[in-house]
Amino acid sequence: MTQKKSISDTIDFESMTIEDEYIGPALEDGKVTLEFMQKLMETYKEQGKLHRKYAYKILLDVKQIFMLQPSLIEISIADEDKFTICGDIHGQFYDLMNIFELNGLPSKTNPYLFNGDFVDRGSFSVECIFTLFGFKLLYPEHFYMARGNHESLTMNQMYGFEGEVKSKYTSQMAALFTEVYNWLPLTHCLNKKVLVMHGGLFSKDNVTLDDLKMIERNRQPPEEGLMCELLWSDPQPYPGRAPSKRGVGVQFGPDVTSMFLETNGLDYIVRSHEVKNDGYEVAHEGKCITVFSAPNYCDTMGNKGAYITLSGKDMTPNFTTYEAVPHPNVKPMMYANSLLNMQMLM
Repeated sequence: MTQKKSISDTIDFESMTIEDEYIGPALEDGKVTLEFMQKLMETYKEQGKLHRKYAYKILLDVKQIFMLQPSLIEISIADEDKFTICGDIHGQFYDLMNIFELNGLPSKTNPYLFNGDFVDRGSFSVECIFTLFGFKLLYPEHFYMARGNHESLTMNQMYGFEGEVKSKYTSQMAALFTEVYNWLPLTHCLNKKVLVMHGGLFSKDNVTLDDLKMIERNRQPPEEGLMCELLWSDPQPYPGRAPSKRGVGVQFGPDVTSMFLETNGLDYIVRSHEVKNDGYEVAHEGKCITVFSAPNYCDTMGNKGAYITLSGKDMTPNFTTYEAVPHPNVKPMMYANSLLNMQMLM
């Protein structure tokens, strides 16, 4: 049986021409620079577009980086260093820009982890993802991205990302995004003390960090198992486990969290995946923290957004909250499957 060719192998990047009238950001010798990123963000703020040649180059290059990474990434934060964790962004580009206004641009001295659900629902998902992928290429050792449940084909078909990519670029590019998302790491461990994942913990006991490192991830998220639960699970206030209200993943109680932390010598977990009124929530006696970074989610929820900062020295989470900022009059879900309506806030 012949191996199905990947989309990245079929892209004739060299034959794409840059039209004379293009005045947007340009890669320098095929590389992302800080100047490129600054111009990209300014272009996006004015509702401009990145040339398809540069967009494809970013996707092909970032795929190579993610392919070389394990499913669980270990991050060391020095005592004096600050580290920032952001939760769901969901295509809210102008709120993403506000995070960088409040907390500084990513850099070698200002590292970030974005904890999944970069796209869907908000109608500036293309702008969000190219900004994030650009920073990943600029600072591969200081800018981290984890897969969320929305970095998947079925979610992107339903909740707008696929439609947005087809509208702004091509269906070939939408297929390439699916390939890149399949290689996104699933979880990050900070200073061997804090585990960060998009969704949550597991339906079985005694899962170890080594188990997570070994997950084979180059695929669409399955309906069950460790990969699925990392992306889909939610905490519950009462002990034990329960079937998830989402129909995928599991609900896990404070005892489950405590046992997992003890098994793996960890202090607490950070997860995202659920809108919270203040943008964050501390549960399970401080051992399970939710951070959600899309304020006034879908232009309807009225919630604040939040991000977490911590220093390597004490690893204590500090929360910064913020309100939504104005954005151009493009409604959330504008590119979504028309069978869906706004009630479906998963």
